[in-house]
Order: sequence, then structure tokens, then C-alpha cells
Amino acid sequence: MASLVALMSVVAASTTFAAVASKSVTLAPVNLGAAGAFAILTKSGVTDVYRSTITGDVGTSPITGAAIGLTCSEVTGTIYSVNAAGPLPCRVTNASHLTTAVHNMETAYTDAAGRTLPNFVNLGAGNIGGLTLTPGLYKWTSNVSISTNVTLAGGPNAVWIFQIAGTLTQASATRVTLTGGAQANNVFWQAAGAVAIGTTAHFEGTILAKTMIAMNTASSAHGRLLAQTAVTLQKNAVARPAWRSPTTH
Repeated sequence: MASLVALMSVVAASTTFAAVASKSVTLAPVNLGAAGAFAILTKSGVTDVYRSTITGDVGTSPITGAAIGLTCSEVTGTIYSVNAAGPLPCRVTNASHLTTAVHNMETAYTDAAGRTLPNFVNLGAGNIGGLTLTPGLYKWTSNVSISTNVTLAGGPNAVWIFQIAGTLTQASATRVTLTGGAQANNVFWQAAGAVAIGTTAHFEGTILAKTMIAMNTASSAHGRLLAQTAVTLQKNAVARPAWRSPTTH
């Protein structure tokens, strides 16, 4: 009986903590460069169902600024365009800045995807709903789903990098939560497939997407949406974490 109780305790604990506390994890954050100033950065545009609330810069390149579907009143930050098109009167034309930011975004994606020696491989067979994840490098060779609430537990300098070979899907009305002083600036989700954040769900961290990022109705994100194709918005709140330019470090 004692052995059965012990086994049940281990199983219960495994559903709460994905990582082993005794495992020493030292992981450098992903350098976003100029892309770090952006709440939303894409290569092929932003669509929006009014009204979204964006805190942080917005930009798209190389596509024309006409592909930025946000209005000035929705953005607290700068809306950058490669040309004279884009939301008026707030749009700022700065093609060279956008070229640098997009290049930095692509470099950051490659960095995150190329990290080696993962601490966890194919955790939960791709379903991480209900888990509390300690800092580290996580790798999946499949799609990843957040079916129920997920907690990232660690200190202010702790880093999480999630390498996802497929899609990333968060279910409606679920939350990604940070505890223990963890910082959204130190959480990176690299996804080779499309990313979808469900209706009224809340997300934390920077998304580095090879394709598109879709925010469903009234979902929110404390982080960045950095997509190598498009970002679609539907009455969303996206707030970039407090950040300093690399030139100020």
C-alpha cells in the first residue's frame, strides 16, 4: 500500500511540474536587436477588426505600409512604414529601420530554433495544458497545444525557449501565467508553423513565428508578435514588455 501511495504521489506531481528542480539550467535569452522595440512586426502585413489596443511599435516590411490595417488611435507607440502609405497622420516612413528590425527578427528566429541540448523533448506529447514549467530549453518535433492554463515559474533572470517544429495553438479562455518574478522579456516561443491564440485567451512572451500569428476575438498578449508572414487581430490587446534598446545597455 505504501508503494502505491508513493507512486500516486509521483504521478500527481508530474502533472504539476514539468521540470525537475534539481536540474541546473543556464540559458541565455534570445537577442531581438531592433525587433525588441516592436509589439507587432511582420513581413506581409497586419489585419485588424477594430478596436485593438497595441502598446509598442508596429511595422511591416518589405510589404507596403498600406498593409498595416491598424488605426493611429489603436497604437501607443510608432507605426513604421517602408513608404508613404500607412495609417495617417501617425505613420512614420523609415524603410532602413524596418529592414534592420526584420533582419534582427529573422536572426532571432534562427537563434531560438538552433539552440541545442534541450532540457525537455516532446514534453506531454505536445499538450502542455495544466503544467507548471520551470526555466529551460523545450523542444517539440510536433504541434504544441495549450489546452488549459499553463504556468511559467522562475525568477526575474530565468529564461524559457520553446522550439516548436509544428503549430502552436492556445485554447479559448486559457492563460499563460508567469510566477516567481518571471519576466515576459525572457520567454521565447519559436514556431515553424502557424500560431493561433484562442478567444479571450491570455499569452505571455515573444512569439517568433516562421509563418502567421492569429489572435482570435478579445485575446491578449503581454509580449511581442514577430511574424515572418502576417499578423491578424480581432479586438485584441497586445502590450510589449518594458524594454531597453541594445544601444542603451
